[in-house]
Amino acid sequence: MSERKKAICLVSGGLDSCVCAAIARTECDDIAFLHVNYGQRTQKRELKAFLDISDYYGIEERLVADIGYLADIGGSALTDKRIEVPENQLSQQGVPVTYVPFRNTHIIAIAVSWAEVIGAEKIYIGATEVDSSGYPDCRRTYFEQYNRLIQEGTRPETRIRIATPLIDMAKRQVVETGMLLGAPFHLTWSCYQDEEEACGMCDSCLLRLRGFREAGQNDPIPYRKGKRARG
Repeated sequence: MSERKKAICLVSGGLDSCVCAAIARTECDDIAFLHVNYGQRTQKRELKAFLDISDYYGIEERLVADIGYLADIGGSALTDKRIEVPENQLSQQGVPVTYVPFRNTHIIAIAVSWAEVIGAEKIYIGATEVDSSGYPDCRRTYFEQYNRLIQEGTRPETRIRIATPLIDMAKRQVVETGMLLGAPFHLTWSCYQDEEEACGMCDSCLLRLRGFREAGQNDPIPYRKGKRARG
C-alpha cells in the first residue's frame, strides 16, 4: 500500500456525505463505507442512497449498523413522528427540533470500533459548521474533543483520527467541490421527512436548494413543490 492509508467514510446518503466520500477517494487508496440507521423518518430512502453511492464508487467493504434505540429515546422531529418537522424556518435561532440528541457520538463510536478492527486510520464525516442546522455535534470543537477521546480509548498502537474536510464550507462550496469531483448528486437524498419527492421546505432541503442555486447548478433530485431547477 502507498502512503495513503485506509479510511472509513460515514455515508448517510445526503449531499454532504456524498461529497465527503468523493474527497476521501482522492486522498485514500482503501476506503470502507459506513451507514447507520437510527430510526429516522427517511431511513429506507437514505439506505437506498447509501447503497447506490456505494455501488457507484465500487465500494465492496461496507457496513450498515442499526441504532434504532435513538428512536425509542426520542426527543427529535427526525425520530419522533409526534414532533412536526419545521418548514420554511431556516432563519430560526438556536438548536432546532430536528437535532437528534448526541447522535454523532453514537455513530462515530461505531466507526471507531470498526476502524480498530480493519486497521483504518481516518474516519471521514461530512459535517459542516458554516451551513448547518445549528447542531452542536457538528462543530469543529466537538470533533477536536472527540479525537482526544479516541486517543484515550483505543489501543496505543492505533492512530485513528476524524477528518472533516467540509467543516468550513458553505453549501455552495460543497456543491462546487462535488461538481469538480464528479460526485453523483442524483443518487443522494437530503429531505428530512419525505421519501418519494423531497419536500423542499425542511431545513435540509432549503440549505441544499440554496447551495445549488448559489453555485448556479441544477439539483437533480425531484421536489414536490417543483423546485428542481436551481432551487
